[in-house]
Amino acid sequence: AALPVLHGRPLPPGRSKRHQKQTSRPQESDRHSEVASMPTYLLFESASGYGLFEKMASEDIGSSLDEVRKSVADLSRFSKIMKLKAFMPFKSAENALQNINALTEGEMTELLQNFLEQSLLKGGDKKTKKKKKGPKLMVVDKKLGNCIKEVLKIEVVSNEKVEELMRGIREHLHHFIKQLRPEDIHQTQLALSHSYSRCKVKFNVHRVDNMVIQSIALLDQIDKDLNTFAMRVREWYGYHFPELVKISGDNYIFAKLATLIQHKETLNEEKLPQMEEILMDAGKAKEVLEAARKSMGQEISVVDMLNISRFAERVVKLSEYRKSLHDYLIKKMNDCAPNLSALIGEQVGARLISKAGSLTNLAKYPASTVQILGAEKALFRAMKTKGNTPKYGLIFHSTFIGRAQPKNKGRISRYLANKCSIASRVDCFSEELTNKYGEKLRDQVEERLEFYRTGATPRKNLDVMAEVAKDLEKERTEKKDMETDEDATRKKKKKKRKRDGENGDETEKVAKKTKKKKDKKDKKAKKDKKDKKKKKKKAE
Repeated sequence: AALPVLHGRPLPPGRSKRHQKQTSRPQESDRHSEVASMPTYLLFESASGYGLFEKMASEDIGSSLDEVRKSVADLSRFSKIMKLKAFMPFKSAENALQNINALTEGEMTELLQNFLEQSLLKGGDKKTKKKKKGPKLMVVDKKLGNCIKEVLKIEVVSNEKVEELMRGIREHLHHFIKQLRPEDIHQTQLALSHSYSRCKVKFNVHRVDNMVIQSIALLDQIDKDLNTFAMRVREWYGYHFPELVKISGDNYIFAKLATLIQHKETLNEEKLPQMEEILMDAGKAKEVLEAARKSMGQEISVVDMLNISRFAERVVKLSEYRKSLHDYLIKKMNDCAPNLSALIGEQVGARLISKAGSLTNLAKYPASTVQILGAEKALFRAMKTKGNTPKYGLIFHSTFIGRAQPKNKGRISRYLANKCSIASRVDCFSEELTNKYGEKLRDQVEERLEFYRTGATPRKNLDVMAEVAKDLEKERTEKKDMETDEDATRKKKKKKRKRDGENGDETEKVAKKTKKKKDKKDKKAKKDKKDKKKKKKKAE
């Protein structure tokens, strides 16, 4: 009988293809067991220190996300999944704060690196002289995981299952580490959170962008409220004097006139100078007087007019406070982001900082993000419906986009966003505050608008930045020269004072010596007189 053939070779008698497949199965299972036996660990960061937990090989528990969630509540089940391998406590509170600051930035400290190298990266088996396969490390923070992967060259996993396992370890930590009691864990967490918050507040003291964020938010809120209140004053006082609404279009002026006039029957020529001061127009003041005499409005009681006038006074005070708040915002923006303010204006620049969260975040954004910042809803709607994406967000309120032609609005917004990104980075990372870069960037945007209009070639960005650098260097040298001149004059004055003092001391010394000599001569003369008198008396 012919023997069965496999890959061109005859099989021995009594062995078929089926038997060959059965004998090959254990080899495949061995390969799968090698892959499954690759150790998997989880990095746990706490206020007390770093912990490394090993994920036990289990098919029924820990295989799916639902199973992990169910096992978190039960310690007996969860202890089958995770096992403590190593724990590295922090040496001091300062060490803990240093490590937590690095972790929030997604960086790996030297302590963490040494801990992972000692716990994970051990050599292979000396007997077999074969290197073990690298372990897997589960990390919650993806940024930190990428850093660990680059430095230690190990496989890093970050997913929802890791978050659930981390939650279980955090809940049962005092069972895994017997020396850590629940009250000790709570106390260390509280102390570290206080020191971390204190450190962050101290870091933000010298940055006034948080003041800018609050002031622009308050300014926008006041604008909305003022608009609502002014319309209420117009409608309420319009029952009594409807003709005033057409004469005075400004809400602030209308509220001031309402507080001044009150009952239209009492309005006479004595109030004309005050109305001229408010309206800044003598003709309009006379027009208000004539309209009050011929008004068709209804009569209002004293109590109703008192409430209207009080409300109008509040509106006037609120609008005055809005002006002072705007001045405060301009001052803070010049202190925080002078180049961005010079380029795009204080209000638009403050809105960009507020939307980004901070000046540092805005500086980290690319120009494409700055361009559509504030138009997120329109962007996601366009992505969902596969329509046209928005060309601009908050920078639409800039004057440059309004002055551009409709076909060039997208191009100028892209160019303006690029310049805003440069200005914000200069403001964020430069040591000395100056608005020279912002002014030159604004000139570049003007040149770009002129290029779209007439075709005149604008200057290159490299030449403009080099020109600014030269101007700043010139200012620094002039400042140094002035300081050196001032120091030189101060030194000369000090030397002169010393010389004058030394000359004065010498004259004083000479005067003292002459005085001493005179005193000696006077004493001698007095002695001689006394001796002569005594001799005369003796002789007598």
